This record gives sequence, structure tokens and C-alpha cells, in this order.
Amino acid sequence: MRRWWMVLTILIGLALGAWLLLDPPRPVLNLLKRVDPSPETGAMLVERYGCRRCHRIGDRGGILAPDLNGITRRVDDPAHVVLRLWLRNPQAIKPGTAMPNFHLSDSEIEAILAYLKAVDAQQP
Repeated sequence: MRRWWMVLTILIGLALGAWLLLDPPRPVLNLLKRVDPSPETGAMLVERYGCRRCHRIGDRGGILAPDLNGITRRVDDPAHVVLRLWLRNPQAIKPGTAMPNFHLSDSEIEAILAYLKAVDAQQP
């Protein structure tokens, strides 16, 4: 009987761990993935998450997804609320979109936005 409880406890622990890794709640993300919200960190995150495989940013990138040059100036949303919501969970904004949910923390989103703003500031 004792062994059965141990196995059950281990299985529940593994299931909880998998849930936290696959779809972590926002407070967990913000604790585990806290970064400096600077343009430099944003540039590193853009590379880490492979954003340029699909998007053009600056003078490099793909053509499978929208060109992100000027995105912080084109969107009629000075606080960038829509961009923040999109980066938080693209499927919630546009169900069926090809863009994956990277489960970004709030500070990662701020860093990526800081980088996109810096790129846009250098554009004519």
C-alpha cells in the first residue's frame, strides 16, 4: 500500500512539472524568465527565439511573416498594448495564427519591444 502512494505522488509531481513547463502561468513565467528590459536584451531574445526566421527586422530576416520594420510606428497604439498582447499569446488575438506562443515573460516582452523601438528609431 505504501509503495502505491509513492508511485502516485511521483506521477502527480511529474504531471505538475510538465504542466508548469508546457504552459506555465504568468506569475511563474515572470519569476523564472526575468530579464533586463533593454534593447540589447531584446536583440538577444529575438535571436534566441528565432524571430528572424519568419520576420524581417532591420536589414535581415525572413518573408514568411509580417515585416516588423516600423511596427512600433505603424500601429495606432502609442502604448503598444496590442503588440504586448500579441507577444503574450498570439493565438488569443488571432486563433489559428502560425506564430507560436513562446510563453514570454512580461520583462521579455518589454525587452523585445525596446529592441523593436530602437530598430525603428534607426530607420528613415
